Amino acid sequence: MKNLVGGILILLVILSGCNNNAKTAAAEKENYQKAKETLEQKEKKNPLAFLSVNSRDKHNIIGQTVVKGAINNSAKVCAYKDVQLQLSFFSKTGTLLLKTYETVYDKIEPGKSARFKTKEFSPKGTDSIALKVIGAKTD
Repeated sequence: MKNLVGGILILLVILSGCNNNAKTAAAEKENYQKAKETLEQKEKKNPLAFLSVNSRDKHNIIGQTVVKGAINNSAKVCAYKDVQLQLSFFSKTGTLLLKTYETVYDKIEPGKSARFKTKEFSPKGTDSIALKVIGAKTD
């Protein structure tokens, strides 16, 4: 009789443990989904925090400045598209000579990058060019 009662108690402990693991797994999955949704909302609200640009420039035969670069998406969940760039042309003394704007019509998935190329006639006396992401759309 003691063995039967002991066996039933052990069986109940094992079954309650299995049920508890299922509840824990379901709770963890739900928490993960909430965290993922929160992360997605954060990434959608502030694309400038997750997009960066790097570039290099040179002059072509007809005097245009050719800017080649890549836009990098460091977001974990959100994809961005139609990224707007600001190109600033500076003199040797750091004086801003001209600002132009360019839109890269490409979709950039999380953790990926998109290459771009643009040509501009830079103002006389341009020594350097700075690029900055100023906006983007989300899906």
